[in-house]
Amino acid sequence: MVIEDFLTYIRYELNLSAYTVLCYKADLAQLVEFLCGGDEAAFDAASLAPADVRAWMAWLAKRGVGHRSVRRKVQAVRALYKYLMRQGKVGENPAADVEVARVRRRLPQVVREENLDTLLDEEVDCADFTAVRDKLMLMMLYTTGMRRAELIGLRDANVGCDELKVLGKRNKERVIPFGRELGGWISRYRELRDGIGASSAEGYFFTRHSGEPLYPMLVERVVRRELDRVGGSQQRSPHVLRHTFASAMLNGGAGLNSVKELLGHTTLAATQVYTHITFGDLKSNYELAHPRALKKGENYGS
Repeated sequence: MVIEDFLTYIRYELNLSAYTVLCYKADLAQLVEFLCGGDEAAFDAASLAPADVRAWMAWLAKRGVGHRSVRRKVQAVRALYKYLMRQGKVGENPAADVEVARVRRRLPQVVREENLDTLLDEEVDCADFTAVRDKLMLMMLYTTGMRRAELIGLRDANVGCDELKVLGKRNKERVIPFGRELGGWISRYRELRDGIGASSAEGYFFTRHSGEPLYPMLVERVVRRELDRVGGSQQRSPHVLRHTFASAMLNGGAGLNSVKELLGHTTLAATQVYTHITFGDLKSNYELAHPRALKKGENYGS
């Protein structure tokens, strides 16, 4: 029951997303599987020791679980025991001082600007609801940086003529401005949607022909299909367009704090990863442009 109580706490008290709660549940279920064969009723939280956590990590590694996943699972255990300590059910956190291998942070992948321009500048049948909707989805992901779930959950009443309101993680609202091009496609999409009777009874902005809201795999398929046509990135997902938005904003001179607010990040650290991408572009351009940048290092005064 302690794990179920913890999951209820992080879902309804900390307001973490349902997906995050499912990840915590799966991670802690693996701990229970290792300790007592999956029987949560037999799990004695007070008896867990740091040695047990290390043995569990070794067990996970033998089963082929990668370093990044092991690190996340240990963090789930730490979070559980922080909760139990606040509840007065345990006296210490057995995972607090367990060393976990550091995982090198991967730089987000982006799509080249000229490739996206090729896609977004293509003409589509402006009388075709699906074609207009799919183009608008791609354009909105790239020009606002919103997440897939935020796109799906976008409400019609929150989409204006030059800004939209997004409900992000932990039910945090943010306002994102946009330009006239996106505004024009929004107006055209609304005309088609309402004209064929595909408006959502629940008030969602994006819908299918039936008026039902979008679902995650539909958005994934549309983005993958379009990005497959231009290449330039190993990943083909809505989140790649979010990364591309952030990189484009910083390359264009936007301040780090502004990009942080547009993305809905809680800390600057999450946004700063994009500065590595922009610096990489800057370095590449320098090496290509400066006549002495690539000269061999011979004669250093010796």
